[in-house]
Amino acid sequence: MGEPRSFPPLKCGTFTTRIRRKIRAISQHLRQARVVAKALHSPRHPIVAHIVPIRRCNLSCTYCNEYDDFSPPVPTVVMLRRVDRLVELGTTVITISGGEPLLHPELDQIIRHIRSRGGIATLITNGYLLTPDRIKLLNRAGLDHLQISIDNATPDEVSKKSLKVLDKKLQWLAEFAEFQVNINSVIGTSVQHPEDATQVARRAAQLGLVTTVGIVHDGGGQLRPLNEQQQQVYQEIVSVITKSFSTFAYYNQFQKNLVHGLSNDWHCRAGSRYLYICEDGLVHYCSQQRGFPGIPLEQYGPEDLEREYHTVKTCAPYCTVSCVHQVSMIDQFREQPLEALGRFFPPKPDQGMPYDLPITIRVLTWMFLPSVPGTSARRRLLTHTFTRAALWCLRVK
Repeated sequence: MGEPRSFPPLKCGTFTTRIRRKIRAISQHLRQARVVAKALHSPRHPIVAHIVPIRRCNLSCTYCNEYDDFSPPVPTVVMLRRVDRLVELGTTVITISGGEPLLHPELDQIIRHIRSRGGIATLITNGYLLTPDRIKLLNRAGLDHLQISIDNATPDEVSKKSLKVLDKKLQWLAEFAEFQVNINSVIGTSVQHPEDATQVARRAAQLGLVTTVGIVHDGGGQLRPLNEQQQQVYQEIVSVITKSFSTFAYYNQFQKNLVHGLSNDWHCRAGSRYLYICEDGLVHYCSQQRGFPGIPLEQYGPEDLEREYHTVKTCAPYCTVSCVHQVSMIDQFREQPLEALGRFFPPKPDQGMPYDLPITIRVLTWMFLPSVPGTSARRRLLTHTFTRAALWCLRVK
């Protein structure tokens, strides 16, 4: 393939932009903490919902089954009603996807409405339509988070979402965006040059953007096994990606198995803790399992959430849909906290239990987790007090 393509250095943006970005980051962290606290406090509401304001896309990636080239945008008044209904159900994070959501003429109004109803607003886009002015409009609308998945270094017959085309967009995001930007490298889309994914991750990190890695799935959201070279590329990317509690735990529990073609043993909460709302307003398990349960959002209620919370999904073992995985981790932790930590932070090969937890997690575990049998009444009271104080501070009822 030759030498990796060189890219221009980062422009860090104006002083005002950097200050605003830091201030908004503090606010976002507090709001995200409230989302997790509310989810841990009760399983009776959705945590994340994806809504589709338009199915049309300006690209035609051959592996994608989530777009067409003709659908009109959903009327804005309809989208706002759907946001209101999701908030009534208790949803805390609303992600706008597509198709290509930037094709919706009133996308900013939808984002503002999500924020005005107390939700966290996130956007998944291919990035092609981003300009400095468009990024500033997203700032003003109150967008919290934006994700772009980049499939290769240069366009090919599979995907046009390439680093060569999008690098200028990434520079603009690094310079002007006040919201968090995540660049997702995808393993399995570039068959000819799987090493492209590493180049994407390194460039995103150079620009100071959050980086993650995903595994391409088939038309049913199921694992498309990786070959040996792709597995090696995955390991290289893991050394580059942004390190955080959630990504570290997610890779340990789910992707570590999938990258080697192994199944995962977990309970999918799609249809309950995670909802996918298509352009027709129907609730589905996820983008890859459309048709189930297929109930209109305005008719979806607590009994549906409760039913789907317990329903076993046969597609779960080899599922690669990361949004559903990560939502399920919250309930794993809520129901079996110590066992969940063991899965999130497994011992190294030369270590036995207990697992090697980061110091901050050890402190939080001591403060908030249920005590083991035999713990003194004083310790139980202390844990209960810490928990109630934290919920009060985060305004969780």
